[in-house]
Amino acid sequence: MNDYVCTVRGYIYEPKLGDPDAGIKPGTDFKEIPEDWECPDCGSSKEDFEELVEEE
Repeated sequence: MNDYVCTVRGYIYEPKLGDPDAGIKPGTDFKEIPEDWECPDCGSSKEDFEELVEEE
């Protein structure tokens, strides 16, 4: 599971941490988050996030 970054404010969603304040449990993949979830920092939608791909 990769992290995702908000392209508006730079918030990074980390699946290993989830978003407990929004009811997203640790270990939840970004793709499993409800479509109406918003960035905790700025309120942007999931569409404003981009996947951070780990370089090997």
